[in-house]
Amino acid sequence: MWRYFRNKESCVAPLFAQIWQRFYRELRAWSLAQPIEVHLADQFALDKHSPEDIADMVLVVRLIAALPDEPDLRSIWLHAYHDGEEEIAALIGDRLGLSHHDFDVRLCAAAVMGAVRTVDETISRAAVRDARAFTTTEVVAQMSRAIRAVSNLPFCDPVTPRPFGEAAPPPAGTKAAKRQRK
Repeated sequence: MWRYFRNKESCVAPLFAQIWQRFYRELRAWSLAQPIEVHLADQFALDKHSPEDIADMVLVVRLIAALPDEPDLRSIWLHAYHDGEEEIAALIGDRLGLSHHDFDVRLCAAAVMGAVRTVDETISRAAVRDARAFTTTEVVAQMSRAIRAVSNLPFCDPVTPRPFGEAAPPPAGTKAAKRQRK
């Protein structure tokens, strides 16, 4: 084991990476015409996942719940999320017709990853330590609410592509439209 992993906690790094990559692939399939809530509800539906995927997700929930007591495990977990920032920046940039190197896109990606991580940790701890059961609807609502709360760009709403690569302005009356007018 020590030949392949620097410590016992690092052996779960591939599992964390696999779960994150699955989530990212699901986000990449997000239609420009859908709001985030509709897409997450579709992707989080348990009938879309194999029994092996569900078993992996349950294991990750248990590992996440142990993070406060396992600093080395927490380090592996945080590293997996940090690695995802570039991919989320690319997703946001592509959705809005912006460069993933743009400061606002990178800032939004970092905030979104922090929100997703916080939701994952909160739900996992409540599920394992408090034996709380969550419905898919509750998880989707919490995840989409957190992502919207930290997003400085309007990528959560349907996006109308423009022929010259510019992102469409946010729908009138939304927080993003009000921010854009300032």
